[in-house]
Amino acid sequence: MIKIRLSRVGRKLVPLYTIVATDARSQRDGNYLEKLGHYNPKAKSEASLSNVNTARIKEWIGNGAQLSDTVRTLLKNNKISL
Repeated sequence: MIKIRLSRVGRKLVPLYTIVATDARSQRDGNYLEKLGHYNPKAKSEASLSNVNTARIKEWIGNGAQLSDTVRTLLKNNKISL
């Protein structure tokens, strides 16, 4: 099963995350199929999500991928409809 979830890419005490489509069995920071956006939890609320490719997320969902709870909440809070 394919999941759309966060993968951590930041250094210690400076978290940065990438929204990725990946196999549900792979590790959090392991291999991924496609990069779909970025999330910076330390940024102001308007700039926390950037480069989110909503068209590709919709395609992945149409092909059976599932959003993680965190990604679903982030998209909902930033008014990105799917």
